[in-house]
Amino acid sequence: MRLTILGGGGFRVPLVYGALLGDRAEGRVTRVVLHDLDAGRLSAVARVLAEQAAGVPDAPEVTVTTDLDEALRGADFVFSAIRVGGLQGRANDERVALEEGVLGQETVGAGGIAYGLRTVPVAVDIAQRVARLAPDAWVINFTNPAGLVTEAMSRHLGDRVIGICDSPVGLGRRIAKVLGANPREAWIDYVGLNHLGWVRGLRVAGRDELPRLLADPELLGSFEEGKLFGPEWLQSLGAVPNEYLHYYYFNREAVRAYQEAEKTRGAFLRDQQARFYEEMKRPDAEALTAWDRTRAEREATYMAENRDAAGAGERDADDLSGGYEKVALALMRAIARDERTTLILNVRNRGTLSVLDAEAVIEVPCLVDANGAHPVAVDPLPDHATGLVCAVKAVEREVLSAAESGSHATAVKAFALHPLVDSVDVARRLVDGYTAVHPGLGYLK
Repeated sequence: MRLTILGGGGFRVPLVYGALLGDRAEGRVTRVVLHDLDAGRLSAVARVLAEQAAGVPDAPEVTVTTDLDEALRGADFVFSAIRVGGLQGRANDERVALEEGVLGQETVGAGGIAYGLRTVPVAVDIAQRVARLAPDAWVINFTNPAGLVTEAMSRHLGDRVIGICDSPVGLGRRIAKVLGANPREAWIDYVGLNHLGWVRGLRVAGRDELPRLLADPELLGSFEEGKLFGPEWLQSLGAVPNEYLHYYYFNREAVRAYQEAEKTRGAFLRDQQARFYEEMKRPDAEALTAWDRTRAEREATYMAENRDAAGAGERDADDLSGGYEKVALALMRAIARDERTTLILNVRNRGTLSVLDAEAVIEVPCLVDANGAHPVAVDPLPDHATGLVCAVKAVEREVLSAAESGSHATAVKAFALHPLVDSVDVARRLVDGYTAVHPGLGYLK
């Protein structure tokens, strides 16, 4: 089976390949094709993968290419993990927004809109090429903003594109752990959009254990989200939100923390990864050791500003291992081998949430089999969640419209309608600021 990874020179690719090395079952991936526009980054990642595979019998063969069409032809699965504009683009997204006093995070608020505006046209081109060159392939989308990009690609690939994120899985795992339950045996009642969802129940043997957690302030405050949001707020919500909702519920505090930080997250990652890729130019460099050291630092500093603002302290050791690659491989295995499983994924709504239309991509538990991912019916959202979900989905639709039409006015509308951008004038300045620093937004007229 052939797996193509777009963004194959990306820093997290070794996580995926490492997971593949442990898969010895029939019907496993035998060839991995890495595609990237940067040949130097491809070479660096290929070195890490070669060291990972050393001594592993029948390790998947790795090839690299900068030719997108070549990478797609013959693919059974395509992992799309591109970053349009690179980490410098992310740093620009953050800086332009923070100068206007609004959030510049890569998937939330102004930063997420800017990232979406320059990513959607590229993602659409990829989807059209997949439809033409590998019509039977399944596309698993890692690219942020994951829900928005998946929806853009679904207009050309239908249900053969599925978005993934490890945040809901990590959240469910942490809740199960503090409740003394096995995460693999728990049903997580999670619903929303990517980076905008809530756990409303966690059922073990048919019994919802979440009320027990919500009734215990000490237990509530013992894990990441409890520290981030505070037990009192979680009890008020009657649910446990995805960590990214900290940007909404504590927006002023988050913006202030980011403004006061020595570097934005994008700038930190840009400089950190630049050091790694520079090190990889040395023939004597130990690629896997250097990558693992860099990855550990990356994970430990994740959402550090939010935790500082909340006084949440350091991340727990159990939260430093990531997990998105495990979700992706579980999804791929379920489809390729018809190994039925349940995963929280980004898929088209199809009536699952009545407040959104059928084509809207949402993030919910799905039953997965050889025919793809099928969203499971969920209870209606509470009013406070409905308002946010509908507002953010409306913004996503304006982003898609602006990307398709090239309309500057529609781009302004997308920014102005977002709950975290509080002024039409600010929205106009944001569009002007982003078009000035991003050549990829030159299509907006």
